[in-house]
Amino acid sequence: MRVRDLMQAAVKTVGSNAPVGDAIVTLADSHISAVPVVDAAGRMVGVVSSTDILTCEAEACDCTERESLYEDTSVSEIMTRRPLTVSPDAEVREAAQQMLYAEIHRLFVVEDGRVVGVISTSDIMRAVATGQL
Repeated sequence: MRVRDLMQAAVKTVGSNAPVGDAIVTLADSHISAVPVVDAAGRMVGVVSSTDILTCEAEACDCTERESLYEDTSVSEIMTRRPLTVSPDAEVREAAQQMLYAEIHRLFVVEDGRVVGVISTSDIMRAVATGQL
């Protein structure tokens, strides 16, 4: 089975110049824990996760610094650059191995530099539980 058969195609993204506050809203509204960061041309340049944001919040000394993080810090300043990705044509087993070895719970599916989906451990477990895998 291929990644394209299990991936979720509707993926929210955030622009690299967006303030961190916008990423927080996207994460909260979409009930997700990470979002791909894209440049003006729509190419994936990184990923920002709730863990990235919480780490920055923890390092802020006071409310003023936290507010500055939300309003004046761009997502590109805190994102993880060159995140692990997978091709839609890759075998699901390959995606599962990448997630296992990297100790992550999702891989963004990229084709020609653009995000076309996301596959998570939950997607793979659902396929196993329903007999698709």
